[in-house]
Amino acid sequence: MFLQQQAQQPSGVPQFLVLLIIIGIFYLIVFLPARRRQKKLQEMIDNLKAGDKIITSGGIYGTVVGFKDDRIQLRVAENVKIELSRNSVTALQRSEEG
Repeated sequence: MFLQQQAQQPSGVPQFLVLLIIIGIFYLIVFLPARRRQKKLQEMIDNLKAGDKIITSGGIYGTVVGFKDDRIQLRVAENVKIELSRNSVTALQRSEEG
């Protein structure tokens, strides 16, 4: 009787495979696009040059005027310059010419 009950229990392998497939799909949907966005943002930050118009994570719009180590000097208005971390840059400002 014990052998009959043991033989009827399904193995956990199919359930484990389903779990692995779900984790794989989750990885493809969530983590790969986030990694691509982060890589693209880092390339944009690495290629910044004086004169580029940027937007910071705080919503400040300005023009890059210089660099110091891991910081950016940003002109936000006439005779107003601020210094920010390179990591605070979130996007290049689109040109308004159309």
